[in-house]
Amino acid sequence: MNRCLWCVVLFLIAACFGTARADTFRPAYFELRQIDAERYDVLWKVPALDRGTPMAMHVRFPDGTRVEAAPRTAFTGDAIVEQWRVHRSGGMVGQAIRFEGRATGATDIIARVEWADGASQVERLPPVRTSFIVEAPASTGQIAWSYLVLGVEHILGGIDHLLFVLALLLVVRGGVRIVATVTAFTAAHSLTLVAATLGWVHVPGAPVEATIALSIVFVSAQVIRGMHGKPGLTARAPWVVAFAFGLLHGFGFAGALADVGLPQKAIPIALLTFNVGVELGQLVFVCGALAVVAATKRWIPRLPQWSHYAPAYAIGGAAAFWTIQRTVSIWA
Repeated sequence: MNRCLWCVVLFLIAACFGTARADTFRPAYFELRQIDAERYDVLWKVPALDRGTPMAMHVRFPDGTRVEAAPRTAFTGDAIVEQWRVHRSGGMVGQAIRFEGRATGATDIIARVEWADGASQVERLPPVRTSFIVEAPASTGQIAWSYLVLGVEHILGGIDHLLFVLALLLVVRGGVRIVATVTAFTAAHSLTLVAATLGWVHVPGAPVEATIALSIVFVSAQVIRGMHGKPGLTARAPWVVAFAFGLLHGFGFAGALADVGLPQKAIPIALLTFNVGVELGQLVFVCGALAVVAATKRWIPRLPQWSHYAPAYAIGGAAAFWTIQRTVSIWA
């Protein structure tokens, strides 16, 4: 398997460094919260560049919208947050809200409308989509679908999470052991995702992200150790390692969900479908990686001996870089 997975690993590493981040789920965030039939509180969070400069994006409301008070601005360390209140005769239902500026193509935008009765609308706008229509309060089915899609998109955009799973696949042999390992990882991060999202447990995000990177370094080292005929804990009981580090990765998923928020009238369904979306995305990735292995075994010629170590060293090297980068950012 090692000889075939190296191309998958190197592709993911290239994607990581191409975006300069291991976890690409760092969108701008727009929230429109209804006060009454015609007034809304607005929150606009834009990722900050170096030295606290916000990405060049701004919100354009439909004609007839007026600002009731000047925006309040705050810098949170990695984003610029603006809050203000707007008024529009007839309300916002059926109207388009646009996002303009030269940086709109550089990041996704999460847009959330929170209605006075607790219902909500969530939209994810990729770089090619710069507007959305404010819809009447969504049904439970619409909320479920929105959060399911968000979960899938998050895991497939979280390259560090995928590399952790891929490192486990380099260690685990046999279909039953793979299923047990993935199930343990799923159960663990589901627990901490729920606990952190509902506020039962609070862990600072920056140390969590640094430790997630360190977990990938650990598993990569275990892969290399096994190649030298000294199988470690991950090879002997991969489900134990998957469960232990899965608890940690769940906090990372919760941080992403915190950026989006939960609809007050449908918290259980939103939380459940987001988690199901994460699992579906993870399953798609695992099946895809195994399919690449199966398809390339017969087409790729025998590779030199050094290439057997390429996947583990590529994953471990990238994860070591992220560990240092994220640790430094804690103290910056």
